[in-house]
Amino acid sequence: MSTDSDSETNARLNEERAREQLVELAAQFYDQFEGGDVPRMTLPTRTKSNIVFDEESDVWVYGDRTSSRTANSVRGARKLLRAIYTVDFLDQQLEEDRSSTLRELYYLSESWDSEEAQFTSQDESNQLVEDLEIVSEVTREDFHMRPEESGAKLMGPLRLREQTRRGDREIHCQDDVGQGGYQIPNNPDTIEFLDHDVDFVMCVETGGMRDRLVENGFDDEYDCLVVHLGGQPARATRRITKRLHDELGAPVVVFCDGDPWSYRIFGSVAYGSIKSAHLSEYLATPEAEYVGIRPQDIVDYDLPTDPLSDSDVNALESELEDPRFQTDFWEEQIELQLDIDKKAEQQALAAQGLDFVTDTYLPERLDEMGVI
Repeated sequence: MSTDSDSETNARLNEERAREQLVELAAQFYDQFEGGDVPRMTLPTRTKSNIVFDEESDVWVYGDRTSSRTANSVRGARKLLRAIYTVDFLDQQLEEDRSSTLRELYYLSESWDSEEAQFTSQDESNQLVEDLEIVSEVTREDFHMRPEESGAKLMGPLRLREQTRRGDREIHCQDDVGQGGYQIPNNPDTIEFLDHDVDFVMCVETGGMRDRLVENGFDDEYDCLVVHLGGQPARATRRITKRLHDELGAPVVVFCDGDPWSYRIFGSVAYGSIKSAHLSEYLATPEAEYVGIRPQDIVDYDLPTDPLSDSDVNALESELEDPRFQTDFWEEQIELQLDIDKKAEQQALAAQGLDFVTDTYLPERLDEMGVI
């Protein structure tokens, strides 16, 4: 018979707190109605101009500017009505120990008895769940809300225990998995790290490069835990990366394509994103370092490239104004990229041989950075 692990106990406590916060939010709406006040929810303004650097946590968070969801207009009243229906649904879901996806919530609303409470798009229901996270200070994972499958995986010398509906199970992320690796669950806080030989964690943007590292045995040779980001990383991927750093003391490096969109992927891992700035301390790993591809690599290794598009140029210029990239390193690299007017993918390193990335590029760069 399995016993309660620390992760199980913490998960239950988080779920209890989630229900308490939902009930408290509903009570606030009731009190506003009863007092003759216009019901409202006050939230931080979620724009780049309202992002500030928190020196204590070394991440970017929302500033003091706020906006309100109020019932003083038909549009605002509909939003609060949908919030009330969603709170009721989430409370019932927690009571029944069920879970649902963000997509399912959108469709579920069509069964609600008020047409005015039904969502008109999934973007609207997604944003409402984010609003509820902010005002309740509880994550959507504790509401038992999950996104669609992200497909992100781990491969490396780590043994962990995960919770399943069939009980706990222990998994070694090399010995007990296939070439695909261990799939990160929606709520990685239910995972317990048992043992490891991890010297550092490498987050990799593309599946092709992740497969190259695994096929070439990079995780074995360097005791590296490879985290596949799967493009813009899901919250679960960022959360487990932070936990790996904080709890294992493992350095984190991020390996992406050499284009502005990939730099933003690094930014979301290291400093958080505008969309989830209310969770930066929970998701971001500010100690993470960028290992490549850098614009300087395009020059030094004469990599195969594509020209920058107009949207690439606009994105790079925007990043020069983004507080997450206002460092000497990023300003130098972005200005160089605008100058050479080129971008390159990770797989461009294969122009110098399939083993170049694991035999030369990464070992040399990681040695320069003091990681190996």
